[in-house]
Amino acid sequence: MSKMPSFQISRRFLRVWQRNYVVYQKTWKINFLTPLLEPLFYLLAFGYGMSALVGKVPFEGEELSYVIFITPSLLAIAMMYNAFFENTYASFVRMYYQKTFDAMLATPLSLHEVITGEIIWGATKSLIATAIMLGVVTAFGLVHYPQALFVLPLSFLAGIAFGSIGMFFTGVTPSIEAFNLPIFLFVTPMFLFSGTFFPVAGLPGWAQKLAMVFPLTHLVNATRHLCLGSMNADVFWGVLYLAVFSVVFFPLALVVMQRRLIR
Repeated sequence: MSKMPSFQISRRFLRVWQRNYVVYQKTWKINFLTPLLEPLFYLLAFGYGMSALVGKVPFEGEELSYVIFITPSLLAIAMMYNAFFENTYASFVRMYYQKTFDAMLATPLSLHEVITGEIIWGATKSLIATAIMLGVVTAFGLVHYPQALFVLPLSFLAGIAFGSIGMFFTGVTPSIEAFNLPIFLFVTPMFLFSGTFFPVAGLPGWAQKLAMVFPLTHLVNATRHLCLGSMNADVFWGVLYLAVFSVVFFPLALVVMQRRLIR
């Protein structure tokens, strides 16, 4: 009879978070530019450039301008990208090339604490990027307060969800080049078909059902309602889906990383 895996996690995982934060401070100016400029480029190209062509977009009985429609999507995409890429490419580099994981495992830190610290750091980067982008779109008057403030804790939860699945892929991906596969098969379809640039209702029936499996669909939906000043059941279900997704993939990430690092 197989035993359930036991996870050895204490608050020492914060030391891993602290280590990554200290490194982040050395390049914070570069890290600051991307979430600052990215929403500006998207808003100019897609929001204002395409608004005249697209016109109004229907969303749950309302008619939204295209720039208002895609603004929450930009925030949600930033949440996904920052956590996912931090816990795939960046974590893989620290693990395989820099041997940072080996150094940390030579201390009292357990493997599970190292991986937990990595995932929480990915969620923190998601929060930082979202805060910067939220400030940009606020300057354009594209979000409603105080509801939009709840986007910040939502970004941290989303960071844990996407960071966990990112770390899961890190545990099963044989080389850094192989990350192209989960990006192509998992991230790109979500980027395109999760209600980001057009309503999910415009998809065929089977595609709508598939889109509801994507965590980004629920994140975009919850973020859009919060940015529009609405706190309804869709926000609750979005948070619940992301929480369940995290509960599933966080322990899976710990298991596959343990199998990879401890043979």
